[in-house]
Amino acid sequence: MLAAGPGVGLAEVLRRRGPAYLAAHPLPAAKAKVWRAILACRTPALGGHVETCDACGTTRHV
Repeated sequence: MLAAGPGVGLAEVLRRRGPAYLAAHPLPAAKAKVWRAILACRTPALGGHVETCDACGTTRHV
């Protein structure tokens, strides 16, 4: 089981467990499109970027 915690969102769960799920449960085209959109969300492909704090070096994806 994949534990959800800070920093583990739906997209990460789909990335980690998705291939095994999809092997057993093919998705109709409309649902596959939603799946791909979730995986692409908040990535550079959709204009996301990484911010880094000048003071402490912490990074976050926005």
